[in-house]
Amino acid sequence: MGGAGPASGADSDPIITRLANEDKVRWYRKPNLRYLYFLLFPTCMGIELTSGFDSQMINALQIVPTWISYFGNPQGSLKGIIAAAYSLGAILSLPFIGIVNDKFGRRWSILGGSVIMVIGALIQGFSVNAGMYVVARLILGFGIPTCIVSASSLIGELAYPKERPVLTSLFNVAYFVGQITAAGICFGTNNITTNMAWQIPSWLQMCPSLLQIALVLFLPESPRWLVQQDRVEEAFDVLVTYHAEGDRESEFVKAEFAQIQTTITLELENSKRSWGDLIATAGMRRRMLISSMLGLFTQWSGNTLISYYLGDLLGMIGKNDSVFKQQINVATACWQLVCGVIVAFLVLKFRRRQMYLACTISLLCVYVAWTISMERAIAGKDSGNPNNAANVATIFWIFAYSPCYNIGYNALTYTYLVELWPFAERSRGIAFFQLFGRMANFFTTFVNPIGLANVSWRYLISYCCFLVFEIAFVYFMFPETFGRTLEELAFLFEDKALADEAVHAVEKVVVHHEEPTIGKTVSGGNVETSEVVQKV
Repeated sequence: MGGAGPASGADSDPIITRLANEDKVRWYRKPNLRYLYFLLFPTCMGIELTSGFDSQMINALQIVPTWISYFGNPQGSLKGIIAAAYSLGAILSLPFIGIVNDKFGRRWSILGGSVIMVIGALIQGFSVNAGMYVVARLILGFGIPTCIVSASSLIGELAYPKERPVLTSLFNVAYFVGQITAAGICFGTNNITTNMAWQIPSWLQMCPSLLQIALVLFLPESPRWLVQQDRVEEAFDVLVTYHAEGDRESEFVKAEFAQIQTTITLELENSKRSWGDLIATAGMRRRMLISSMLGLFTQWSGNTLISYYLGDLLGMIGKNDSVFKQQINVATACWQLVCGVIVAFLVLKFRRRQMYLACTISLLCVYVAWTISMERAIAGKDSGNPNNAANVATIFWIFAYSPCYNIGYNALTYTYLVELWPFAERSRGIAFFQLFGRMANFFTTFVNPIGLANVSWRYLISYCCFLVFEIAFVYFMFPETFGRTLEELAFLFEDKALADEAVHAVEKVVVHHEEPTIGKTVSGGNVETSEVVQKV
């Protein structure tokens, strides 16, 4: 395929990928790996439940009569800031994510972020005015990015190479489970005539975080982080337990460990473990550009209109009944979950660039058709002669949007980011993606109600224009990362010699049957591989 073309570091021999593909035993027949995957679902993948719950809850509560009356029927900028405060809180936390991850590891970062979100959810339910509600949502938003960055990294770093793409793709699918849960709860509380109609959903938003607090420490820590912290024996034990079912003589694990250790050694030799590393080389700058644009694309492709302002969109075409709106809310959430799960399993079949291009091109087609049907529906409503065909078409395109978006911006987002960034900069790289995603989300959720109120259906044209840019950027800038392990992709844009050095370490184990050695990390981030501390 044309466009970005192959990157130099990606041409090295993928020995570990071949060894993993030769393993024909399915994950569910491996007790330790099966236990790990089942534990990853509530502790890591469940984190996106909170984000999905939040987007749907704010969408649904704006239809609840008691919420509207309690907060004085927020409109315009106040309505926008209530929705956008979650993203603003997330932006404020981003500078600390890399530091927290490097110092405390993935598990404790998830635990800390979850505690913050529980506090935010409690305040949200006890809010006495709109200002307190906004502050509560700021606190909720402050906790979520640390959990997302840590969990997405931990999934990729713990998973067996064969299943890693599917697991990291399923990470975002939990978002839709959260949406369905929130939609169902808000639908059930819609007819409550007291403030409990909105307080119950607000408090229940803490439930996923309580689950993570209870279970996350039962997970093993990332073996990559353990190697970086000089806890190499623990790292090897994690790989033996979950990738070899306890077999310390496993050739695959010895080769995998040698690759991880050598790659992290090379990364740390050229890393200062600071934000400055993101712009230190041409390869890092390209990763940063791709991550920032991907952050924008995931929020500026028109999805926030459906996630946060579906009720307003339905009202614009004359569908004002609150029960009907709640039913559409639940239906779209269920449909998005189905699409998300199906697409998550396609990541093993189709290359990354193909999926991203299919995503952006199909989104443009849907948005153009949606804009046309929306104009016809609003024109019919304004003339006093409702255009039922246009109304149905508008709702159809809202549903058609989901599979198109899921092809790339849901299924592939964290799969691609984990593959794109090497371990030493992964938490900062994903945090940088979060920065642009949250800023874009804050902007769109704040501006969307203003744009819809002022220019009506014409506001959708802005998204059509941006989608054209997305297609061009994906075609020319996105590299292919399909079918490689994280270490095989670590030097994607760098000198091929670095990638070959990691391959050589694997060859010594696989071809020459040399035992991998454990090197000692010295202060300053470099690894002395010449000193053999212990034979594995």
